[in-house]
Amino acid sequence: MWEYTDKVKEHFLNPKNVGEIDNPDAVAEVGSIACGDALKLTMKLDENKRIVDAKFKTFGCASAIASASALTELVKGKTIEEAEKITNQEIADYLGGLPPEKMHCSVLGQEALEKAIENYRGVSHKKPEEVIVCACFGVTDGEIERAIRQNHLTSVEEVTNYTKAGGGCGNCHDKIQAIIDRVYETKERQAQPVERPKLSNLQKIRMIEETIEREIRPSLKHDGGDIELVDVVGNRVLVAMRGACATCQASQVTMKGFVQGKLQEFVAPEIIVEEVAS
Repeated sequence: MWEYTDKVKEHFLNPKNVGEIDNPDAVAEVGSIACGDALKLTMKLDENKRIVDAKFKTFGCASAIASASALTELVKGKTIEEAEKITNQEIADYLGGLPPEKMHCSVLGQEALEKAIENYRGVSHKKPEEVIVCACFGVTDGEIERAIRQNHLTSVEEVTNYTKAGGGCGNCHDKIQAIIDRVYETKERQAQPVERPKLSNLQKIRMIEETIEREIRPSLKHDGGDIELVDVVGNRVLVAMRGACATCQASQVTMKGFVQGKLQEFVAPEIIVEEVAS
C-alpha cells in the first residue's frame, strides 16, 4: 500500500481543472493507455502569453491524477517562459511528495507541459534520433537520459521509478545501466577541465545567499513555504525550513533534492545542506 500525503489524496479525490478546453492555444498528449498512463493537457493563453486556463484528462493511478491536477494549478497565471521552468520535482513537492515508485507520474506531467509549450510555439516535439529502450512501456533513450540528468538518478531502480523503463520484463536493465554510466562519464569528463576558483568563506556565504534568493526562495514561497540560512560551516550549509515547508512530509526531499541541488549547481558541488531547528 502506497503512503500518500493528504494533498495527493485531495487532488485525487477532488481533482482540479478536469476536462478539455475548446479551441486551446496549446495541447499535448503523452503516454499511452497500453502502457498504463496517458495524459492530455490543454491550455488557453492571453495576449501576454500568460496561461489563463489549463485542463487535463488522464488515464492512470491516483498519483497520475493528482500530478496532472497539481500541474494545472501550478501553470495557471504563469507566462509561457515561467511555466517552462516547472520541473517534475516541483509537481511532486506541490503535492507534499510522492512515493518513489510513483515519481514517473510527475515526470509525465512535466513532459506534457513541455510538449504543450512546443505545440504553442509551433515546434515539432518529435525526436527521430531517439530509440526505444524499454519496449514494455515505450520509453526512449532520450527520455531516460533527461530523467537521469534532471533528477540526478544513479540506479536502474530509480530510473524505473521516474520513467517506468525497466518495470516490465527487465530485459532493458543493461541498456538503462549503460545510459546511466554514459551520463556520469560525460559529466566527469566535462567537470575535469573546469577548475572553480577557491572561494573565501565570505564569498561562499554571499553566493549561497544570492542563490537562495534567486533560485530557491521563489519556488518555496509559491507553495507557502520559505527557508532561512542559519550558518555555513565549511561545506555544510545549515538551514531552517519555514512556513508550509516546516511541517511538510516531503521537506527532506525538497531540502536534498531541490535546495542542495541548486546550491551545488550555482555555488560548489561539495556543498551539503542540513536542516536545523532554530
